Formats: sequence, structure tokens, C-alpha cells
Amino acid sequence: MLKHYNITVKGKVQGVWYRKSTQDKARELGITGFVKNLSNSDVYIEAEGSQNQLQSLIKWCAIGPEFANVDDVIFEESQVKAYQDFEILH
Repeated sequence: MLKHYNITVKGKVQGVWYRKSTQDKARELGITGFVKNLSNSDVYIEAEGSQNQLQSLIKWCAIGPEFANVDDVIFEESQVKAYQDFEILH
């Protein structure tokens, strides 16, 4: 069953290839949606996939790429939007 999560990642997550790494991980897991930087230095993700796929992404988000320093990952379930790919928004 397809689920949709809104995910906010807090910490040192901009300028460390977090968006591109998230896109790579999401595509590897078969997740659709998008990732973007927020003006307050957080990263925001909308992700769609199975419960197991999304849990794997959440676990990865808590670590992130090599130079990231994640303080917190906040997520909530929301309405499915049927994304076709996983994109980086600017």
C-alpha cells in the first residue's frame, strides 16, 4: 500500500550534498517524491512508497551523506500525490 510522508531534516544539511544523496537513496529504494532546501537551513522531503521503503529512507535521513550532521528528523503521514519520479527542487 502506497504511503506519503512529509519529512523535515534539521542540522547541518545544506551544502553537504544532502539533496543529491537523498535523491540517489530514494531512487535506490524505489521511492518517488522530491527534496528541497528550506530558507531556515532545513531540508524538506515529500516521499511516497511502501511502509518499509519509507522507514528505510527515514533511517537513512537520520545519518545522511558523509559531511551532514543531522540533529533531528521529523515526519508525518499525509495524502498520497502519486509522484512519478524523485526530483530535486530548487
